[in-house]
Amino acid sequence: MAMSQPRARSGAQSGGILRNKTARLVLDRGLFYLFLAFFVLFCLGPFIWTLITSLKSEGTLYLRPTLYWPDPISLESWRKVLTLERFTRSILNSAIVASSATLISLTVGALCAYAIARVRFPGKNLVLALVLGVAMFPGIAIISPLYLQFSDWGLINNYWALILPNVTFTLPVCIWTLNAFFREIPLELEEAAKVDGATRLQTLVRIVAPLAAPGVFTTAILLFIAAWNEFLFARTFMSRPEMLTATVAIAGFEGADVATGTPWGEITAASVIITLPLVILVLVFQRRIVAGLTAGAVKG
Repeated sequence: MAMSQPRARSGAQSGGILRNKTARLVLDRGLFYLFLAFFVLFCLGPFIWTLITSLKSEGTLYLRPTLYWPDPISLESWRKVLTLERFTRSILNSAIVASSATLISLTVGALCAYAIARVRFPGKNLVLALVLGVAMFPGIAIISPLYLQFSDWGLINNYWALILPNVTFTLPVCIWTLNAFFREIPLELEEAAKVDGATRLQTLVRIVAPLAAPGVFTTAILLFIAAWNEFLFARTFMSRPEMLTATVAIAGFEGADVATGTPWGEITAASVIITLPLVILVLVFQRRIVAGLTAGAVKG
């Protein structure tokens, strides 16, 4: 009987420790998910409020106290924006500029990144440093000379006036990102292709590019988003209404086509509309994006 009491006490202590650990684990997980929910809500808060505002009727936009949920839900702002020819044209302009800049940057950047990753030449680190320097250079510092140069070339109110600057500022990001992916691909695969008679370009297109597909997709989406959201060059180099991009067209909504004053319903509806393509793009290719962002994180 004397031995059974310490054993029972020891078992009770072990059970208490186990329950404490379980409770602490549950508490830690609860706090983590609570923080995660707060963080996601904090990040999505502006977009959610923009969406809610776009669904309010004109009479409820300026109510005091603020109406935090549209009652009733109205699609009038969306109808006005989608039937506004100048805005629908601006979405097409943004798509043309962003797609062209992404394609050019991806093509040129892939060739440059592959050369830097595989070819040994003096000054390689200096080239990478210069590329990084261009990426950090503020666009507003060159806006005036660019405007004068494009005026001399007759490129004002021309798509190339937006494509070329976008390529200039997205190309360094493309080179740096793809360079890291190309360096992770085993060199033996390229040597085997070389033995089979493949040229450097054929090796890049047929061997390296498919293996680096997650990185290429990730880079392409990042470049497209950067070009799609660009405002400074589009605002400066485009003055004709039919050549404006979507970001500039929204900035011109105030008193322009829909109402005197500030039409917040139309502005928020247009903001949601130009954000939706990016959201859909990320959702469709989210697996490739995650694979691209995590590629090379673990070696071996």
